[in-house]
Amino acid sequence: MTERKKFLGELISECIAVIIIVLMGDSSAAMFFLYDPSPYKTAYWGLCIVWGLSVTTAIYVTGAVSGTHANPAVTLSLAIFRGFSWRKVPLYMVAQIAGGVIGAAGVYALFAPVIDHFAAVHHMDRLHDGAAAGVFFTHPGDFVTPMHSFVVQIILTGLLLLGIFAITCEYNTMAPQANSSALMIGLLVAGIGASAGFLDGWAINPARDFGPRLFCYFAGWGGSALPSPGNYWWVPIAGPLVGGVAGAGIYQALIRPFMPPRNIAVAPVSSIDRSV
Repeated sequence: MTERKKFLGELISECIAVIIIVLMGDSSAAMFFLYDPSPYKTAYWGLCIVWGLSVTTAIYVTGAVSGTHANPAVTLSLAIFRGFSWRKVPLYMVAQIAGGVIGAAGVYALFAPVIDHFAAVHHMDRLHDGAAAGVFFTHPGDFVTPMHSFVVQIILTGLLLLGIFAITCEYNTMAPQANSSALMIGLLVAGIGASAGFLDGWAINPARDFGPRLFCYFAGWGGSALPSPGNYWWVPIAGPLVGGVAGAGIYQALIRPFMPPRNIAVAPVSSIDRSV
């Protein structure tokens, strides 16, 4: 296989991984927002599990090809700390955002009639009221300002990358072995959502938020999507990028140097490690 063909396969895989995440995750958000009674509002852990399983599924589908970064914050952190090729970073991110756009289009294809009914019943429209926008992209919760959300995104994405780097570290004898790391990363995503998701929707992934936001901009939501109320659009991009690097850096600086030597460590096989 030529290098160009291999790289093309990686980009396709990254796009498909985010499609899977958004298609499953935003569909569960549609079940949360659009239905009354909602199957999730009294069992929020179910929503978190769906988001987590969407990540696990994406890893199992695409991990052998691209390593399933599926998140610009992951790609950036791997480039800084684990030798991932910097020349691949921009196109990986473009592919991930494209996956977010396509995934959101799939969710819209599934739920368009329900979205229209929701807007009519609540006397809302997409452009001015952002009707059902929460199905597709995140926004601050009650009592949360955009700047506080920026801090939230830094902390939560830092936790995500701290966990991912630990789970996929070849020196970590406590890491899950072989392909069980995909399930543990999914549970990590679910756990983050269950612990702090109400604050601002726990984007923790610029592609997962900006891709659907971009789709919605052209699908009738306009300024409700971009730049969004309070000019919020940049927060789920900048916060995860800063937080991801910080979390990965904490692992590399404060945990990784104290791991046992490689010759006595049991090295787990990780889909993410295959990409570096």
